[in-house]
Amino acid sequence: MRITEKYWPWWRWILVGLNTLALVFSAIMSWFYLAGGPMIGCSGGSPCEQVLSSQWSMIAGILPVSGLALGVYLAMLVAGIFIGPATETPIRRLAWSVMLILAGSVAGSAIWFTIVQKWIIRDYCPWCMITHITGLLLAVLVIWRAVKYLKSQNISPLPVLFRFLTGLVLAGLLVISQVILTSGTVYIDGESEESDITIDYNNVPMIGAPDAPYVVSLLFDYQCIHCQKMHFMLTEAVNRYSGKLAFALCPSPLNPQCNPYIPRDVDQFGNSCELTKIGLAVWLADREVFPEFENWMFTFESGDRWLPRSPEATRAKAIELVGRDKFNSSMEDPWIGTYLQTTAGIYGQTLQNGVGGIPKLIFGSRWVIPQPDNFEDLVVILQESLYVPIS
Repeated sequence: MRITEKYWPWWRWILVGLNTLALVFSAIMSWFYLAGGPMIGCSGGSPCEQVLSSQWSMIAGILPVSGLALGVYLAMLVAGIFIGPATETPIRRLAWSVMLILAGSVAGSAIWFTIVQKWIIRDYCPWCMITHITGLLLAVLVIWRAVKYLKSQNISPLPVLFRFLTGLVLAGLLVISQVILTSGTVYIDGESEESDITIDYNNVPMIGAPDAPYVVSLLFDYQCIHCQKMHFMLTEAVNRYSGKLAFALCPSPLNPQCNPYIPRDVDQFGNSCELTKIGLAVWLADREVFPEFENWMFTFESGDRWLPRSPEATRAKAIELVGRDKFNSSMEDPWIGTYLQTTAGIYGQTLQNGVGGIPKLIFGSRWVIPQPDNFEDLVVILQESLYVPIS
């Protein structure tokens, strides 16, 4: 047998390859986080951006999860150097112990962040998922080879399970720290650029009275699941602060066909421009029925997950509410294109290092991308992040 095959069999090359891949992806995500720009393919409100901009991408709002993963994969790569037969037995056993603990933490973290993406954020980041899948494959390979190594040494494989479970416990501590330290109120906020864009609140869709002392602008998309979650909190907020608060509805389709600040098409928002134009046509045709249309757009009749309305169903609902003639006439009104240009301009002025997620609340020069779990969270955002003086 050649020396290279003895000391570096095929499985060690795979181990190093998987480890390096996960390390590189973690390093890339950490770099983009520190540099403050969007990840490649993760701009323009894409699902990837929603994940990487969320509060779950950080620990205590300070340390990026990718940075922690970078350290773990680097430690695994170093430990993997000392698991070969050329290493002294005590050091080799220590290296295997470290690998198993880290493999457990990697597997547990991968499962946790997959759950977060599927059931909490409800969007997926391909960069993250590739890293998680790689980590799980790495963990399986480490366990398999560790068991074979211990058997070759006539040692019970039970220590493998114990050390792997230790790593899972460490991952569990990460989960607990995120749940405790992660607020459900906001995940990005900032100051918008100086703007000469003004909105006549008497002539745009509103939730609440246009003459309310405090009007918060809402950037949203009819295909955005996070917008749907927050939609029904808005009326409750208006009712709580009767006469003082209102929301100006500023549709900002995440589609380059009608929003020049979106760099590329994303399948998830392929119908956003058409849905927005239909919605604005309903408002032009009959302001009285627009709230019914708006609620219908964000309501789901069955299942456990909201799905955006199709253009066909939306157009049919619009015609049902306002009549075919009034709807067709409103669809041709140039005001729709003008207002979309205005709201796209507002969207562009609230970009931060190329990141422009929605929904976005704007009050004065302050803006925030919220992630409220309930109405009380929304109140905290309005008062403590946007400084809306309602109490």
